[in-house]
Amino acid sequence: MAATAEANGSATAKDKISEKIPAVAHPLAEKSTEIASNIKYHAEYSPHFSPFKFELEQAYYATADSVRDRLIKQWNETYSHYHKVNPKQTYYLSMEYLQGRALTNAVGNLDVKDAYADALKQLGHALEDIVEQEKDAALGNGGLGRLASCFLDSMATLNLPAWGYGLRYRYGLFKQRITKAGQEEIPEDWLEKFSPWEVVRHDVVFPVRFFGQVEVLPTGSRKWVGGEVIQAVAYDVPIPGYKTKNTNSLRLWEAKACAEDFNLFQFNDGQYESAALLHARAQQICAVLYPGDATENGKLLRLKQQFFLCSASLQDIIARFKDRKDDNDEIKWSEFPSKVAVQLNDTHPTLAIPELMRLLMDEEGLGWDEAWNITTSTIAYTNHTVLPEALEKWSQAVMWKLLPRHMEIIEEIDKRFIAMIKSTRPDLEGKLPDLRVLDNNTQKAVVRMANLCVVSSHTVNGVAQLHSDILKAELFADYVSIWPGKFQNKTNGITPRRWLRFCNPELSHIITKWLKTDQWVTNLDLLANLRQFADNSDLQSEWELAKMASKQRLANYIVQVTGVSIDPNSLFDIQVKRIHEYKRQLLNILGAVYRYKKLKEMSPADRKRTTPRTIMIGGKAFATYTNAKRIVKLVNDVGAVVNNDPEVNSFLKVVFVPNYNVSVAEMLIPGSELSQHISTAGMEASGTSNMKFALNGCLIIGTLDGANVEIREEIGDTNFFLFGATADEVPRLRKEREDGMFKPDPRFEEAKQFIRSGAFGSYDYNPLLESLEGNSGYGRGDYFLVGYDFPSYMDAQERVDEAYKDRKRWIKMSILSTAGSGKFSSDRTIAQYAQEIWKINECSVPSM
Repeated sequence: MAATAEANGSATAKDKISEKIPAVAHPLAEKSTEIASNIKYHAEYSPHFSPFKFELEQAYYATADSVRDRLIKQWNETYSHYHKVNPKQTYYLSMEYLQGRALTNAVGNLDVKDAYADALKQLGHALEDIVEQEKDAALGNGGLGRLASCFLDSMATLNLPAWGYGLRYRYGLFKQRITKAGQEEIPEDWLEKFSPWEVVRHDVVFPVRFFGQVEVLPTGSRKWVGGEVIQAVAYDVPIPGYKTKNTNSLRLWEAKACAEDFNLFQFNDGQYESAALLHARAQQICAVLYPGDATENGKLLRLKQQFFLCSASLQDIIARFKDRKDDNDEIKWSEFPSKVAVQLNDTHPTLAIPELMRLLMDEEGLGWDEAWNITTSTIAYTNHTVLPEALEKWSQAVMWKLLPRHMEIIEEIDKRFIAMIKSTRPDLEGKLPDLRVLDNNTQKAVVRMANLCVVSSHTVNGVAQLHSDILKAELFADYVSIWPGKFQNKTNGITPRRWLRFCNPELSHIITKWLKTDQWVTNLDLLANLRQFADNSDLQSEWELAKMASKQRLANYIVQVTGVSIDPNSLFDIQVKRIHEYKRQLLNILGAVYRYKKLKEMSPADRKRTTPRTIMIGGKAFATYTNAKRIVKLVNDVGAVVNNDPEVNSFLKVVFVPNYNVSVAEMLIPGSELSQHISTAGMEASGTSNMKFALNGCLIIGTLDGANVEIREEIGDTNFFLFGATADEVPRLRKEREDGMFKPDPRFEEAKQFIRSGAFGSYDYNPLLESLEGNSGYGRGDYFLVGYDFPSYMDAQERVDEAYKDRKRWIKMSILSTAGSGKFSSDRTIAQYAQEIWKINECSVPSM
């Protein structure tokens, strides 16, 4: 009986690891039989689950442990090499990283995918099924975090000595669930069990202080004391380069309180919450990405997060700098900028500036001038937005409360900047109220973080040519006149490993076959050689088959997650990104509503002459962003009607793809044929999903905004469906709107009226539609020019429909899209940062 129970309970034929394979440690195995043994070894001797089970989940963790063995070996060799050579290193500070799944990326970059697939087959599993067990690390939200992750991949692939620094968010931003009421936010559960990819460094712990007061010492120097002190504990995630020994680190900080911060007396007295108060506060810091900041507590928590990242990272950087000197040598602080480059990814890590000043002056005993020279020679700043609400401004009162010493330092930076302007640029004195760091408005005194970054950094860069031009001509124009050499452009890029080689194997295989090399994976400019074959009918038929395989896979995924079946022979039209009014998902869905209405009015014969289309929209709306959440609901309501309308649903489907993340993108992008990048011109800094779609042979309908401008230049304007106002026209059009001169297109009015008629349910969409109406006022006046651009958008969509009917022409355009995407590799971007901003060199780990 016992044997039978055991057989039924935990050792069915499917669950059981193959008896023939011994559980033997082979950490550096290359043969599939040895890899299988190593996986089995981890299942038995690095157990995370009850014994005897080897189902998909257990197999995933054992496989990850096995891959990690090799990563740790390379990691240790990389650490050791950097320590020995002591090169200048870059430290990339970002509040977000959107890493995606690590397993596919690791086996791909280590070039062991086939060996692992074979090993798992011997153990009764398929690699594809194992990969699906991994949850995306919930460390980011949108393009900012995904860019940071692409950059880490390129840094390692280019053998650059560089680290990423971030926070280890337990619940992420949120997991999106779609219900009849619209979007619902629930916590991410990626750490519910644990992540096999991170290694906690119990020896890397730094104290981070909040609140307290500043003490003046008898020497005249100042010290920040009192308040509460939280411990920052390092969790390292390995970042392997593609087919290289170099394996860099993403260091994530976790906030913890010490045992001595637990009040045993209070606990035994029944005061359980107050006994563990500091522990609870520590847990809050890394609980959620971008916690709501409508309350003072919310603002304090966000500021705590930003400072926690900056302080822990800089203490770590300084400790590493001090550790590199010989025991008998004195520390030469003047050498700090020749060993350390710090890059601020947007304004979130701005507090690195006053914190580095504080550490150098208060902890290391340097004077102001020396500390300032070091700080301004070390820190560089990437601007990611021209949207005024996204340029952070922090209340001075909140800052004084949380970070009193830093406010003293910021005041001094502000004072010295004003003095410098008065003495060297008296012509700008009248503009000082806007240029200075502190806005002392009596109603709401704030610290302008972008101004602090520009004043204190040695280099400021935008992320696409148009964006950098706008920064120089408008947002930072006066700073450019003070420091003309400070401003650069670094057009964003994406890693071709994750975004083509691994996510689109069929197309990758075809590219390698026709180029007769796979060197394009690390030299994306080679894709230009596809142009000579764009008219070749053999390539075109192979290309179309590869696209169809990706579309079939995507169709299977869509029915699985939404229950909606879509036709792979229809045009797959996709817009996936954060839901925001400036990104204009509302323009997309209004166009879909108009298309649906026209299809309803057609005769069956006329319908058959149209281009069948499946419109997919995905993205998260911030929890407190009401209009964005209304847009999510509208897309779902339109889909519910259209997809269930038997007259029309062979010609149009509208699908909202829930919980958009990196893994979902890896499914959507290869299967897409048209992608919408339709933001109001001048408002999207760059965009990077446009690059991912173009690289995968997807055509773009878009405005002249962000990197769209450069993508169109590279792939050719005949392969891009352009519409809409240009960035230099937008201010005039807004003024004309205010003056009542705008006349809406009848099609635009028709689409809005159709929604108001109740065709898509009884939900009140008036507040959303009213944002497109009226000439001015809060939440009115169509600030993002949806109405103005609607007619040219609909005309461009008609051109898309016509082009898609000519299959040969469409496939040629698709090939030319991929062929023109070479510029948009993050390898190119990072090589430019390394050479022109960071001044760091390759530091390859030698082969043993």
